[in-house]
Amino acid sequence: MYANLEFEGYDEKRAEEYFLKTIAMSAEIDSKRVQYEFHRSLSALYERQKRWEESQIHFKHYHELYLEVQNEESTKQALLMEHRRKIEESERDRQIKLARFQEQEKILHNILPSKIADRIVAGEKTIADTHASVSVFFSDIVGFTKISQRISATELVRMLNSLFTQFDRLAQKHGLEKIKTIGDAYMAVCGVPESNEQHAYHVAMFALDVQSLMADFRENAGEDITIRIGLHCGSVVAGIIGEAKFAFDLWGDAVNTASRMESHGEAGKIHVSEEFVRNLTPTLSKGEGEEKQVLSLGEDLGEVAVLPRGEMHIKGKGMMKTYYLQKATL
Repeated sequence: MYANLEFEGYDEKRAEEYFLKTIAMSAEIDSKRVQYEFHRSLSALYERQKRWEESQIHFKHYHELYLEVQNEESTKQALLMEHRRKIEESERDRQIKLARFQEQEKILHNILPSKIADRIVAGEKTIADTHASVSVFFSDIVGFTKISQRISATELVRMLNSLFTQFDRLAQKHGLEKIKTIGDAYMAVCGVPESNEQHAYHVAMFALDVQSLMADFRENAGEDITIRIGLHCGSVVAGIIGEAKFAFDLWGDAVNTASRMESHGEAGKIHVSEEFVRNLTPTLSKGEGEEKQVLSLGEDLGEVAVLPRGEMHIKGKGMMKTYYLQKATL
């Protein structure tokens, strides 16, 4: 203000005094921006007084400090931009990792039961559960090997995919968990990973639907192809095998026996164990004739029939009473 020519109280000495004090105070608090502004103002004041040497000294201080401030500002901006870049890069990485994790989680839910997949995602390392009472389904397509020898690989895969996709839909409809396919064999279970008191009923309904599906396929495709099905009830251990590639599987005598029911059965028929029949319904009433027994499943469940096959030797099991399951014809 005192250095302003238009101010009534214009006073060069007082202006110089305040400029020098301000420059000294600014240097103490390291405020370079204030320093260079007042060096420039003092340089201008000395120039008006024709004190050229002093004016030049303060103008030089002004210029040096100005450049320092500009460099510091540039450095700050560069650091700020680098910081923002790292934050943005970190966020991009986080989003990519999240997307990958969600995709992996989706894949896990596609190949494993949902509850098992959730346990893996939650960090559980070893999954092994015992289920006291379940029903196991095994099937094998009869005649498929001959067909595979005369059709292309593409047609072969397309046929199996079409059939097993329909099996999967039926399994979901009846509350079964698909375990795996091996070649043209299909394995499923009810009562795993969640218990189900009516596991035998649901597997029986699934087996009958699969049997009907294959009969329709045989008729529509004109192929000499059918299915052999085996069912059994019992306890199993269910768990995850593998680290890089997870596989949910079952172990136990019930699995082996269900497999034996399938392999010792007949094409086009559902071969079941006596244990399966006992689990299917608590009430067993005789139908017409000695050979046919009708299982009453209640008004809402419909009815099925079991035909005693008699005792037969089952590999690895010895003599067993077995039956054929079919829709009741009343």
